[in-house]
Amino acid sequence: MLYFSRTKIITVILISIIFSFFTLSNFTKFDDNLFNKKINLGLDLQGGSYLLLEIDNDPVVVKDLQNKATLLKNYFKEKKIKLLNLKVSDEKIISFNVDSNDVENTNKFLEDKEEGINPYYEKFKTYQYDIVLEGNKFELKLSKYGLVLLKNSSLDQAIEIVRRRVDEIGTNEPNILKRGNDRILVELPGLDDPMRIKNLLGKTANLAFRFVSKSSEETFGNELLEFDENPDDYEDPVFVSKRIIMSGENLLDAQPRMDSETNQTVVTFTLDRVGAKRFGKATTTGIGKQLAIVLDGKIISAPVIQDAIVSGSGQITGGFTFQTATDLALLLRSGALPAPMNIIEERTVGPDLGEDSIKAGLMALLIGFSLVITFMLAKYKIFGLIANTALILNLLLLIGILTLFEATLTLPGIAGIILTVGMAVDANVLIFERIKEEKLNEKNQVIAFDTGYNKSKTAVLDANITTLIAAVILFFLGSGPIKGFSVTLGVGIFTTLFSVYFIARLLTSLYLMKNKNKENLI
Repeated sequence: MLYFSRTKIITVILISIIFSFFTLSNFTKFDDNLFNKKINLGLDLQGGSYLLLEIDNDPVVVKDLQNKATLLKNYFKEKKIKLLNLKVSDEKIISFNVDSNDVENTNKFLEDKEEGINPYYEKFKTYQYDIVLEGNKFELKLSKYGLVLLKNSSLDQAIEIVRRRVDEIGTNEPNILKRGNDRILVELPGLDDPMRIKNLLGKTANLAFRFVSKSSEETFGNELLEFDENPDDYEDPVFVSKRIIMSGENLLDAQPRMDSETNQTVVTFTLDRVGAKRFGKATTTGIGKQLAIVLDGKIISAPVIQDAIVSGSGQITGGFTFQTATDLALLLRSGALPAPMNIIEERTVGPDLGEDSIKAGLMALLIGFSLVITFMLAKYKIFGLIANTALILNLLLLIGILTLFEATLTLPGIAGIILTVGMAVDANVLIFERIKEEKLNEKNQVIAFDTGYNKSKTAVLDANITTLIAAVILFFLGSGPIKGFSVTLGVGIFTTLFSVYFIARLLTSLYLMKNKNKENLI
């Protein structure tokens, strides 16, 4: 147990040096990408914003049902089955009537789940819907499974859009995570302007180009929309056609610019091939008409078309400041959210508070570390010094591993490191006390030390394995700061076992071999 081959000795030394080097890289700067790694500070240590967003999936469900209703209408038209009173109700149900002679064929289509037989199988998977038949009236609504699929798809898409918007701002190490079926957690360490990110993430950014209607009253084909409130250029609501000429999906790029002619800030945009064709056709046939640029149900501006725009590019005006133009361009580039999102929880941590947390955490670590070192020296003398050396290297190994993976350190993570210090000493205490017991029955000190290490192994491993199980459970069931605590604790368990059974045991073995003839070594 106490014997170390030359290969093992070299391996222990190399591992200790390498991870100690990674630890030191937090305080120095290297040009090499491998060693230019650092531990990232979490939101509670460097300050920033914490936002919990909730997706309103009702519009997504309604839109899905409307698409399916159109699909049904087209399919049954091909089959010469006439649908009556086809509509999507407020209860999120598609309902329609058919002739009594067509009930059987209609029902067969809706319940047919075999791919290849039903030509609309991929577009209209009926196991995602519950079907109710009363006489000749059909009602379809999303099943529980279909609703889960839709929400998951909406959530995945929303996370991607949120990530694009956050990346555009250039925040440091953002943390964007799923929370359940309809929530997104956004942590933005070091963010200086939390209000700006709230405004950006709270906007759906659905852009549409639609003609202003000449009608003075609301009809089936138009709706009354207000202008986005702008103190410099506020107009009364106008009726706008529901027909969308072009949407934000056709945008390739959008950038803020200063118009040299009017000296106003505008947002210039570039369209893809399909968008350019549609926009060119609309502006060619619509010269003299007002074209409303609608964002999230409000009109940004409604310029009069003077000439045909066939170049595939244009600009949006609206009395923007450079900041609002920059944010609008960002929203358009990142794409529209699949559904509106609401901020249901928010916290902002100032950098001063984070700095105080770091100082408090380091002070607690320093005090605990000093007391442990003092106790071990007083209790075990030279072996206390060996345990303290292993303890220092244990901390260097722990921080080195966290640095290698560029982990994010939080205040609970510091607590995990402090707990690791106590656990590392606890293992050495168990071993040394067991050696003392063995020396009462064994005069040969080498055998007493070897037996002590062997017999204490079970107790040390049991204690650390049970703690590791708790850390794993915390990691998978916890969130945010709890995960930070479990990560440092879990990594600390492995570094503790390495420092106890390789570093401390190696130093003990070397000392024992040189002083095996002395009495009362411990």
